[in-house]
Amino acid sequence: MEIISKFIEKNGLVFAFLVVGLIMFISDIISKRLTNKKIPAAAIAIIIGLILAYIGGRYSNGEKGIADIKLFSGIGIMGGSMLRDFAIVATAMGASLLVMRRTGWAGIVSLLLGVFLSFTVGVFVALLGGYTDAVSLTTIGAGACTYIVGPVTGTAIGAGSDVIALSIAAGVIKAIFVAIGTPFIAKYIGLNNPHTAMVFGGMIGTNTGVMAGLAATDPKLVPYGALTATFYTGLGCLLCPSVFYLVLRIFFK
Repeated sequence: MEIISKFIEKNGLVFAFLVVGLIMFISDIISKRLTNKKIPAAAIAIIIGLILAYIGGRYSNGEKGIADIKLFSGIGIMGGSMLRDFAIVATAMGASLLVMRRTGWAGIVSLLLGVFLSFTVGVFVALLGGYTDAVSLTTIGAGACTYIVGPVTGTAIGAGSDVIALSIAAGVIKAIFVAIGTPFIAKYIGLNNPHTAMVFGGMIGTNTGVMAGLAATDPKLVPYGALTATFYTGLGCLLCPSVFYLVLRIFFK
């Protein structure tokens, strides 16, 4: 066991891929057999991941969840910004340029409107939660866009770790709801072609939720939704700590 433990510690990233693969395998079985694919496997995997992160944090009293346990330290590398950004960009590689060009202004408008609406909802929720300073409101509003935009914005404008944690939580909850809800509403909003998939990705934004939801609806739509969702993340990281923050500072100190 000691030899195996040392071997895993030296190959932490490889072991991390194995662990995540097993989680996805189990999630896929649960999705098929217990929910009849009504709840996407990715959404179930996120929930399992959150549970493991909580258990790991309680066990190690650390700050990185299960990655604080030496045996699972490779998950910290796997979940780092480099591989995360690579995965986000890679999802858009299957999109057709011709179809993308046909979307035209609809895709651009959906991006701007999606970021603005999500941010506004997040700010109102933060106000209801008792936050009245521009930094906290902006950070939580950014988290309502995606759980990536939230911490990026919070770090840029000097938000506290507790507020940044709330912004991440807001983004994760949004991703789970989108992943689960997309297959149920797809037929009602005409989500059955690349054009609407791109608009949907631009309006919703969260890569994880959009990709999981579209995969459960029609796997062929995933690259198109992922493409605009990726741009959504970039646009949010650009607008939230700059334009939106400066606007909120006019009304809140």
